[in-house]
Amino acid sequence: MEKIKILLADDQELILESLSIILSMEEDFEIVGLAKNGEEAIKGCEQFQPDIVLMDINMPVMDGVAATALIKERLPVTKVIILTSYQEVEYVLTALSHGAEGYLLKAIHPKELAAGIRVVHAGGTLITQEMATKMIKSMNQTSAPKSNVYGLSSREIEVLHKLASGMRNQDIAEALFLSVGTVKNYISTIYSKLNVSGRREATRKARDSGIMDQ
Repeated sequence: MEKIKILLADDQELILESLSIILSMEEDFEIVGLAKNGEEAIKGCEQFQPDIVLMDINMPVMDGVAATALIKERLPVTKVIILTSYQEVEYVLTALSHGAEGYLLKAIHPKELAAGIRVVHAGGTLITQEMATKMIKSMNQTSAPKSNVYGLSSREIEVLHKLASGMRNQDIAEALFLSVGTVKNYISTIYSKLNVSGRREATRKARDSGIMDQ
C-alpha cells in the first residue's frame, strides 16, 4: 500500500510530537518531516516532496500563510491543510486564496483529522461547517452593505457611534483627538442631516437605517 506522505509544521514542539505520534498510528500515513516555522516547512517540502502539509498559521520567521503561498508556487502537487486555533474568517479566506486545500481547527478529533487528510489527498477541499457558515455570513454582509441614505461622512459616522455608546462630548474629543468645539460641530451636522434634535433620536434613526452597521 502506498502511504500518504505528511509534513507537519507548527512552532510548538508538543503539538508536533503529538500529531506525529497520532497520525503515525494510521496505516496509510507516513510522517516524512517536522518544521517549526514557514521557512523550515518550505525546505522540508523541497526535500521530502510530501503529499500533504499540515500547516499552523502563527509561526516565527515565516507564518503559515506565506509559506503556503510559496509551497503552492514551487510544488503545486503538494496539498496544504491549515491546522490552527484561529477561527477568524479573514484567516480562512487568506489561506484559501493562497492555495490551501483545507482549514481545520486544532480541537478536531484525531479520527476526523485523519479522514480530512484522506479527503484532501483524494482531491477534495476541506473546511468545517461552522467556518463555512461564518464565511457565507461574512461575504453576504460585505456584498450587500446597507446604504448611508443620509449622506453622513465616515468621520460623522464615527462620532455617531461614540454618541450611541453614551460618551460625553469631552470623551469623544479625547478618543478622536479632536477639540470639543469640533465635536459639537460634528454633532450639530449629524442632527441636521438626520433631521433630529437629540442623541437618543439620532441613535434610533441611525440604527433603523443601517448606518450603525457601517
